[in-house]
Amino acid sequence: MGEKVRVGLVYGGRSGEHEVSLQTALAVMKAFNYDKYEIKPFYIGKNGEWRSGQTLLAAPTDLELLRLAGGDSTSGTEALMPVFDSAPAVVDGADAKPLDVVFPLLHGTFGEDGTIQGLFEMANIPYVGAGVLASAVGMDKILMKKVFAQEGLPQCVFRYFNRTQWEKDRAFFIMEIEVALGYPCFIKPANLGSSVGISKARNREELIEAVNYAFRFDRKVIVEEFVDAREIEVSVLGNDEPRASVPGEIASSNEFYDYKAKYIDGKSQMHIPANIPAETAQAVRDMAIRAFQAIDGSGLSRVDFFMRKDDGALFINEVNTMPGFTPYSMYPLMWKETGVSYQELLDTLIELAIARHAEKQRIDYGGGN
Repeated sequence: MGEKVRVGLVYGGRSGEHEVSLQTALAVMKAFNYDKYEIKPFYIGKNGEWRSGQTLLAAPTDLELLRLAGGDSTSGTEALMPVFDSAPAVVDGADAKPLDVVFPLLHGTFGEDGTIQGLFEMANIPYVGAGVLASAVGMDKILMKKVFAQEGLPQCVFRYFNRTQWEKDRAFFIMEIEVALGYPCFIKPANLGSSVGISKARNREELIEAVNYAFRFDRKVIVEEFVDAREIEVSVLGNDEPRASVPGEIASSNEFYDYKAKYIDGKSQMHIPANIPAETAQAVRDMAIRAFQAIDGSGLSRVDFFMRKDDGALFINEVNTMPGFTPYSMYPLMWKETGVSYQELLDTLIELAIARHAEKQRIDYGGGN
């Protein structure tokens, strides 16, 4: 057998989805084939501190072990060194080898928004998933919707503003929302995932309260019209020639698919494949690939849609460039139904990352002759 591929798993992070990231990391660690890969863990605490642990010979048995709080871990600035060079002064023995690829398992801000992708670009190391631009656009719901509009993808009516605009001219934005969207409507932080900070407003008082709540999580807020719809999702996999899975459907346990419905009460139902007409399923898959390519996606994304109940009209909701990735998450389950196992997904994503990095090495960044 050839030399193992050395994978750096980065997880945790400063966002509100820290614990979700740990769950994803544990699931991925358990799924890797340790005869084929060497796994080096990198934990980012809620305060932004990095910790790197020794190369894993087997998957951890407990979630708390992922926090790398023991004596065999390196913390602070030195923990970053293996990402750049695996400097022997920092790590010893088998760990004094460079990483072949980094797999960021970070959800939300400071992980899914292009920031950590920029670090990997500076280190010139292959990494799984979307690049800096696609990650940033995929995280910012306002910019994402502007790109979708340019692509001609159908969307719900929306309005947006930042904190300064809201404080300066709140009456104008309230009027515009009431005229263009009406009630009920949904209020969201522009940059956040896992439905954190999202509220449904049924009147002006609830709208103002929801906007102020959303500003706790971001400086920009987006407000979207309510559509009585089914929630359809599609998994996308690939780089320049992506493919789409069979669609799935989320039947939320709550009034809408918020954080509680996703991660806490366990009552939301997934239907894979979605019970929709064949032509609708194909249209959703085609639109998912268009959206993925519109933001210049790579590696993986989950693309979410609304399917209006009364006439079956489709509206794109968002692209998630680092979707939930446990074996029980929608992204891998839709691929499983399509014929791609969880372990095959991991293999493919690493291959895609290495291939994308190799292609980028052909670029002359110095602008020489």
